[in-house]
Amino acid sequence: MKREIIHRHLPIVAIVGRPNVGKSTLFNRITGRRKAVVLDTPGVTRDRNYHVAEWNGTRMLVVDTGGYESEPTHALSAAMREQTQLAIDEADAIIHVVNVDEPHHPTDQEILELLRKAQKPVFLAVNKCDNETRHLTAVTEFSGLGIELFPISALHGLRLAELLDTVVNVLPRRTEEEEAELEAREGIRVAVVGRPNVGKSTLVNKILGFERVIASPVPGTTRDPVDTTFRYGDKVYTLIDTAGIRRRGKIQRGVENLSVLAALMSLERCDVALILLDATEGLTDQDAHVAGYAVDAGCGCIIVVNKWDVVEKDEKTAGAFVKALRAEWGFLKHAPVVHVSALTGQRVPRLFELIDNVYAEYTRRIETSELNEWLQRALARLSPPIQKGRQLKIKYVTQTGCKPPTFTFFVNDPELVHYSYERYLANRLRETYGFEGVPIRLRFKEK
Repeated sequence: MKREIIHRHLPIVAIVGRPNVGKSTLFNRITGRRKAVVLDTPGVTRDRNYHVAEWNGTRMLVVDTGGYESEPTHALSAAMREQTQLAIDEADAIIHVVNVDEPHHPTDQEILELLRKAQKPVFLAVNKCDNETRHLTAVTEFSGLGIELFPISALHGLRLAELLDTVVNVLPRRTEEEEAELEAREGIRVAVVGRPNVGKSTLVNKILGFERVIASPVPGTTRDPVDTTFRYGDKVYTLIDTAGIRRRGKIQRGVENLSVLAALMSLERCDVALILLDATEGLTDQDAHVAGYAVDAGCGCIIVVNKWDVVEKDEKTAGAFVKALRAEWGFLKHAPVVHVSALTGQRVPRLFELIDNVYAEYTRRIETSELNEWLQRALARLSPPIQKGRQLKIKYVTQTGCKPPTFTFFVNDPELVHYSYERYLANRLRETYGFEGVPIRLRFKEK
């Protein structure tokens, strides 16, 4: 019997629909968080909202899209419409939310046509069915659309269990053998991410220009035109490109949201992220947002400073840039930094060496006996603090996962783990084992 494994690349569930039908309320209910701002105003969901949710032991990334409008009235609504299309393209399953009080709405029909073309599992959530009369209305008015129908109340949580049971049953699951086969076929999955106009397309073209043996587009993905598997030297890589996501609009916020969603989708499928910066513009808030998403996604990270050829510099310029970067991005102090020119190809071959090094750290495993010897040294160097008259006691540690490296500490009481001591342990792990470019995860369980 094949054993299912939990891997980092989570299935994606997109919530789509026109404005003010309750998408954000459903998102909050599924994820258990009040992350999306909910107001009774059409189009209020502006930021890209996403969160990992779990149902019946299945983890998934839930994406709450902005409201889809048939005829966008301004640049922001046009960007929200494009975000909806991107979410549809990338999702493994889609929940289309409609309002029971507005059957046969023309925008609902337009969205349904898009969903039929996507050929993905689609579920119709008829929202605001908070009594039996509305439940019957939903069945009567919406049952002829040819999509599995679920009368729900996102606000009150009515009949959501049935919807989620059905959704998780269609999400992809891979066995150990299937995961190994996929890794052998795709090699190291590398995403090129960054805000618009930092040179992603140029870098991708330069990387592929070095290579003459293009194996094939990756089969079975939703982004076949831009996922390219190729061989460089004796290794196989799959390049996941978001360079085509560079829509220009009058409202910058809509453009930024779209680039963030594109980056998010790519980060969920990659092993190593190349976080691209524009050296001529320095660090921006949007750069930091994309980098933060990479850390949250748990992938390996390499910071690529592009357009270095046009920067006025001396022998101290590169060091000063890295120093400023480390000071501002403390959360990525473990990531290597390389200065390149995607246009001229300067130092681009160096990227493959860094990718290989980071991937080796990303997949690294440490024997339990060696880890516990390390733990004794760490405890001797600094004992856990005493809190409320009780002291944390760590019995032993073992590595419970990779991609990224994950370590589970068995303790007397997880509530006694102070964040400062957790940070101490993480720093000692890096001091001893490196893990350059790789986030590490610490888990604490009661023994």
